[in-house]
Order: sequence, then C-alpha cells, then structure tokens
Amino acid sequence: MTRRLRPAARLLVLDGEDRLLLFRFTPAAGAHFWATPGGALDPGESYEQAARRELFEETGIVADPGPEVARRHVEFVTLEGDPVSADERYFLVRVEDCTLSSDGHTELERRVMTAHRWWNRDALLASTEIIYPEDIVALLDSVALG
Repeated sequence: MTRRLRPAARLLVLDGEDRLLLFRFTPAAGAHFWATPGGALDPGESYEQAARRELFEETGIVADPGPEVARRHVEFVTLEGDPVSADERYFLVRVEDCTLSSDGHTELERRVMTAHRWWNRDALLASTEIIYPEDIVALLDSVALG
C-alpha cells in the first residue's frame, strides 16, 4: 500500500490544572476515539504556523504554541480513507481559559468531532477508551508534567 507523506502539527493543550484537551472523533465507519487537536500542514506552511492555525481553527484559542516538544512518525488511515505516513510534531500550549469555539471547524470536523473533554492524568491512565497517541501519558510526562 502506498502511503502519502502527511506532515502534521499536534497540540498538547493543558489548562491550569494540567488537564489535557482531547476531542472525541466519531467516524462514519469504525470505533470512536479521542485525539489531540491538530492536523496536516497546508502547502508552504511550517509546523509552527500549522500549530497556531490548527489551535485557532479547532479551539478558538489564540496563543503562541511555543517550541516543538516532541516528534513522532506514525502510519494510519485518515478519516477520509487515505493511507498516510505522518510526521507529527507536538507543541505544548498552556491556557487558563477552557472556553472553546468550534466556529473554525471544517465541514469534516463538524461531522466527526463530536465532543471534547479536559482529561487529568488519572482519567487518562484509567480510561478504556481509544486515545491517540496510545502512550499519551508518557508523552505528557516527558514534556509537561514530569
């Protein structure tokens, strides 16, 4: 299977209580899952620019994502059915106001991003839900909470 390269910016958005923002995705086919905000780079866009844009589009938050804190390479099939090899760069964003806006969501996001939740570390560890990345607690411990 040929996989398209998909550079992407992902966001680790933490509130004042170190709770992580995750969105619940409910695809047309398959099980629902939770994931961090973020998405693919637009043509000509840097990872930092994409992080700032995705943060605003998916949450309504205007903030500086700061420096890249982690990088991962993963392969998956997108919600649109495209097999990709993703080069994901993670950015840590700390916020005090947990108010979100979905005004910037695309049509696809409006269909599949059905909920959001601020998760504390214990809830993440205890969850039986599908969460991406699977080792989210270890990632958080390495960049934010450790």
